[in-house]
Amino acid sequence: YGHSNQLRQARAMGDYLIVGVHTDEEIAKHKGPPVFTQEERYKMVQAIKWVDEIAPGAPYVTTLETLDKYNCDFCVHGDDITLTIDGKDTYEEVKTAGRYRECKRTQGVSTTDLVGRMLLMTKAHHSNIDEDLDYRKHTDNFGKGPKGHSPWTGVSQFLQTSQKIIQFASGKEPQPGDTIIYVAGAFDLFHTGHVDFLEKVHQLAEKPYIIAGLHFDQEVNRYKGKNYPIMNIHERTLSVLACRYVSEVVIGAPYAVTADLLDHFRVTLVCHGMTEVVPDKDGSDPYEEPKRRGIFQLVDSGSNLTTDLIVQRIIKNRLEFEARNQKKEAKELAVLEAMKRLEEEKH
Repeated sequence: YGHSNQLRQARAMGDYLIVGVHTDEEIAKHKGPPVFTQEERYKMVQAIKWVDEIAPGAPYVTTLETLDKYNCDFCVHGDDITLTIDGKDTYEEVKTAGRYRECKRTQGVSTTDLVGRMLLMTKAHHSNIDEDLDYRKHTDNFGKGPKGHSPWTGVSQFLQTSQKIIQFASGKEPQPGDTIIYVAGAFDLFHTGHVDFLEKVHQLAEKPYIIAGLHFDQEVNRYKGKNYPIMNIHERTLSVLACRYVSEVVIGAPYAVTADLLDHFRVTLVCHGMTEVVPDKDGSDPYEEPKRRGIFQLVDSGSNLTTDLIVQRIIKNRLEFEARNQKKEAKELAVLEAMKRLEEEKH
């Protein structure tokens, strides 16, 4: 939602927004291994409602040639400086030419912060990773300091305001002839699996109006396990609102899809993905009422990406990164010791 907010601000500065997305190779070279593949990232960015077009395989250093190629008047970036691997400002050329604008970074979130939250997930039942010594040691490094507590009790520094929700919301009421479709879930770490599902749901009607019900953190925690959700309800709200297929969000929707909810929103169809539906606290089926009314439909997104899988990718990347660093440090230490020995032999 930090990225979405940047794109929202950029779109407000002009009439047509083209978003350059780097390849995996470019990111690995300058920043380290990406969590999502380039194809996943292209799809994700295209699904954000303020984006008109994407430029796949955009170079890491933005040049005037790139801007001219896409007929862009200027480019926009957040107020945090990005540097190349050799320490140069990636926007130097366009800044000098006066074709650069800046937008404000979203306070309280960064990819690094989210990665940190995922690495706090030390319980083995959250993923298929054995909780070996290596893994424990690595999560311990990350859990220090004021943020070293359960994500769903407020690890985030993000402060939600009504203004932010208004900026993200479409504000469109359902129109006569619209098919009002209700979907519900955690929508944690909003990703391409969610986008694929919402796109499929969107295709079910000629004039779809999709309402996404987001469960409160404690509810998600009940059916997902100890350290979920990674993102709190406020962050998940903005992430889902930024998607072009979603018209409205119910913040803190009840787990059971009740008759009251269906009548209140005049819901025509209720959809759920192919993931397991955990029973409600009393053991009942949360979709009992829409099933009784004959308005329940399972939708196969065709995607196997889940929040769990993302967390596993993050942990794998992190362990590989640490292993590389340890090797590098050991090598440097060996060189230093060899030089020290040579010095001693001279004397």
